Amino acid sequence: MSDCLFCKIIAGEIPCDKVYEDETILAFRDINPQAPVHILLVPKAHIASSYEVTSQNCQVVGHIFEIISQLAEHEGLHNGYRVVTNCGADGCQSVHHLHFHLMGGKKLSEQMG
Repeated sequence: MSDCLFCKIIAGEIPCDKVYEDETILAFRDINPQAPVHILLVPKAHIASSYEVTSQNCQVVGHIFEIISQLAEHEGLHNGYRVVTNCGADGCQSVHHLHFHLMGGKKLSEQMG
């Protein structure tokens, strides 16, 4: 999508602090981190939100969680971490491209909202 921020990052039109990339996903550091480690993981194929995850594209979500585990280990998140995806207006989704936040590196708040 031509107006999607994450599609532009994936295409290399906007720079990012890349931590992982393969043929299906890109992972990069959040520019406004909410924890010492805050990495975004996005599928390269444009999927607007979790509303659009189907049996035809759900493999990428499983792959993202496989890479989350590897990145958490690499980042030293041995005491735990949080994975979050926002969906729709009430879920405060600000970029309409499916993405997962990997956050850790400190004790996170027990409050989720």
